[in-house]
Amino acid sequence: MPELPEMETYKRLLNERIAGKLISDIEINRDKSINVSSDQFISEVKGQTVTRVERRAKHLIFRLGSGKNLLLHLMLGGWMYLGNDEDNPDRTKQVILSFGDQKLYFIGLRLGYLHLHGPDELEKELSDLGPEPLEPSFTYEKFHEIFADRRGMIKTTLVNQEIIAGIGNCYSDEISFEAAIKPTRTFEELENSELQSLFNGMKTTFHRAIEAGGYMDNPLFKSDQKTGGYNKICRVYDREGENCFRCQTPIVKEEVSSRKTFYCPNCQK
Repeated sequence: MPELPEMETYKRLLNERIAGKLISDIEINRDKSINVSSDQFISEVKGQTVTRVERRAKHLIFRLGSGKNLLLHLMLGGWMYLGNDEDNPDRTKQVILSFGDQKLYFIGLRLGYLHLHGPDELEKELSDLGPEPLEPSFTYEKFHEIFADRRGMIKTTLVNQEIIAGIGNCYSDEISFEAAIKPTRTFEELENSELQSLFNGMKTTFHRAIEAGGYMDNPLFKSDQKTGGYNKICRVYDREGENCFRCQTPIVKEEVSSRKTFYCPNCQK
């Protein structure tokens, strides 16, 4: 499932390519991927300009000139492709937004969605999300305030979107590795210095992953060399049996609350 770095990469690339452009046509092939009737969706979205694309947690928000918004959550298996009739993937597209001769294809939206919301509805939809970890205002003091009295396991707590927004299965492991802390430990066990390491590891990991383009497998457009670059430098996630970059000990995999969890048994204490 795409996490903060993947959606941030999408946001930046889409702003470069569709911000300020008019939605000239819409094709809806799966009614369950939207939250209103197809007729209403097309009536309210077609002819509107995408003024900008924003990110909140694992969501993208397409701001429309009308003041309405398209809220995207790709969930498991969802992805996008920006192209045309000649170069698009041979996959089922649930929704297609056209920008003249360029089209944005939404693929794999079986669990994901593209919902139309007014400002108040959008605020309500996102109201239960925790703070954004890369906001300048999200300091160590605020991080400490959130976690100082937590008793849950690091892995399961970090992926809770109501506590911090945007961290999922992959980056909870990557953050723990960066901090040299085993993700199966609990917050109540951590010293203040370890909590500081976890905070620093979160910031470092996200900046590195965004710079590399996240871990999504599929390019956003034909000449896209950015998306998915983090796959080449992933520290522990999905690397079971491979040597740790720090100490050469084989990475292990465990199931934690039905989530696959990867870590180095030697250098993550």
